Amino acid sequence: MSGSAISKRPVVIGLEIHLHLNTRTKLFCPCSTDYIGKTPNLNVCPICLAVPGTLPLMNDNAVALASRMGLGLHGEIKHFSNFHRKNYFYPDLPKAYQVTQFALPISVGGYLDIEADGSPKRVRVHHLHLEEDAGKLVHPTADGRLTGAAYSLVDYNRGGVPLAEIVSEPDISSPAEARDYVIRLRQLARYLNVSDGEMESGSLRVDANISLSNPDGSLGTRIEIKNMNSLKSLERALEYEIARQNRALDSGEKLVQETRLWDDADGVTRSMRSKETASDYRYYPEMDLAPIVITDEQIDGFKRSMPELPWEKRERFEREFDLSKEEIAILTEQRELADYYEEMTAAGAAPARAANWVRMEVLRVLNETGARGIEEFKVKPEVLAELVKKVEAKEISSTIGKEALDLLARENMPLDDAIKRIGAPVGRVTGDALDAMIGKILSGNPDVVEAITSGRDKKGAKVKFLQGLIMREAKGQTDPKEVSEALSKKLG
Repeated sequence: MSGSAISKRPVVIGLEIHLHLNTRTKLFCPCSTDYIGKTPNLNVCPICLAVPGTLPLMNDNAVALASRMGLGLHGEIKHFSNFHRKNYFYPDLPKAYQVTQFALPISVGGYLDIEADGSPKRVRVHHLHLEEDAGKLVHPTADGRLTGAAYSLVDYNRGGVPLAEIVSEPDISSPAEARDYVIRLRQLARYLNVSDGEMESGSLRVDANISLSNPDGSLGTRIEIKNMNSLKSLERALEYEIARQNRALDSGEKLVQETRLWDDADGVTRSMRSKETASDYRYYPEMDLAPIVITDEQIDGFKRSMPELPWEKRERFEREFDLSKEEIAILTEQRELADYYEEMTAAGAAPARAANWVRMEVLRVLNETGARGIEEFKVKPEVLAELVKKVEAKEISSTIGKEALDLLARENMPLDDAIKRIGAPVGRVTGDALDAMIGKILSGNPDVVEAITSGRDKKGAKVKFLQGLIMREAKGQTDPKEVSEALSKKLG
């Protein structure tokens, strides 16, 4: 749904995306970042618990990953950046403040190209900065909400996990564009192995700033929305808020700058607090951390380590393979899936046929088995390429091929053994073998043969019946046209 379709006033949206970086340890201490499903307050130490006298230690890998993400967004990696203390009260951080980058972020500028109503659109990136994540407040209520809780508990396992916050310019004009921006940014993060980008687990979180333009073209009151933990929630929250602001302005109400929470269950945004400004946070330099200094040699190293990016891969697939844009979009959604497809073509599978098998059969098996991605798929690309070539050469039918793929995905065995296991002959049934098979079918159905040879099969139904029996006996491993011609010859 476009902004113009749901709003009588031009919509202006900017997004702040928080990415958990793929590091093994936290941003300022050696504690593990593996917090999902862990016992509360297991992955903590004196540093991330802010015990007096401890000092933070900079995670160099987090700097490298943030730099790669900045380069992927066409940003400028700064040679000098530093950290500040953000003195907004954080009940889920032991220090009660957050260490983040403010005036001098690690990457400045850049852009990300998206689709807007079927046409390309460029969304500018203001900056990317590093910061530590907060912990998690746990409310002992039936639905986990704060409302009705007599007290709250704090789990610090997540506190200190490195985040890259990516702040866009207000270039997004609709909920659909916002969704596409998040999808493409998540895809880039995964291609770079910067983050797994899972919204459900909190590895990717989105805050939206939204306003409606005034009649003179100036920006209206900016309102922030939080607590959107899926792409569907993002679209629904933005659509609701656009409609709410339009209703308020139509009735003469004056909007106030505030932060609102998205209530997914009720489908509404609710006021959380008045929106703070930079002065409210009372930023001042973090004196316990030295500035981050990145040399030209390091930046060159980051650039050399960059893989082929999603849009580059899509353009190359368009040049090298005769595929539709829809097929290319599916094949290049994940870097590992694109690599799997290319390894199939390198092993001799026809590009169009390989694309069809990956899209229809491989993704089907992954979905049925609950696999997280192609890396958990047991069938090697060269084995699937050989299977596809057998189907293409009509050595086996597509039905047998699919059954063989299902078996290979469950058990590790040679391809020919899988074909034999499902009762199909290896190789096409033809020549003398086909004649012998037809003779067997005719001998077992003398009444049908007699009806045909006596001329009583006026509509050819009994001939088709015999053809079906032969194809079933051959397990589909023969050409229907060759069966028809050989049967006609046998019947005279």
